[in-house]
Amino acid sequence: MDEEIVNRVAQSGLLTLDLEDYYPREEIVGFDLKPLLFREMILKEKEFRAALQQIDWSQYTGKILAVYCSTDAIIPAWAYMLVAVHARPFAGNIVLGDTAVALRQTFLTNLQTIDTQIFADKRVIVKGCGDLAVGPFAYLEITRLLQPVVKSIMYGEACSNVPVYKKK
Repeated sequence: MDEEIVNRVAQSGLLTLDLEDYYPREEIVGFDLKPLLFREMILKEKEFRAALQQIDWSQYTGKILAVYCSTDAIIPAWAYMLVAVHARPFAGNIVLGDTAVALRQTFLTNLQTIDTQIFADKRVIVKGCGDLAVGPFAYLEITRLLQPVVKSIMYGEACSNVPVYKKK
């Protein structure tokens, strides 16, 4: 019984795409405007500007800053602009929204960097399980990006997959 073991998966021409490779690696930090407001409800320009001056912005070096306000205060657009002016020299990126919004936006931006032409006319399996919580939005986006160029898209693993799309 000297039969050679053949790896049919390797010979199948399937390309596996692991979305975890595009998961944001930078730390995402929330920046709530609420403590910078008068009585945590009203933005007073002079006090707001002074409060921004007092922040040690270097603590956000290389991080994704998720800027939001956890109270129902009316925040003028220029206030977010001021935060960006102070944070930009340090933060790796600045996103309007909480940490979940920042994760999603950054993840989608990372997916946009994929050169879809390397998958042209290929059979692609989008890996389904992993160590990180890849949300449904990422699977939707990768399908949207790949569908125009691939021969087929599957979800899961090579040994057990769910067909998603096949070019006609």
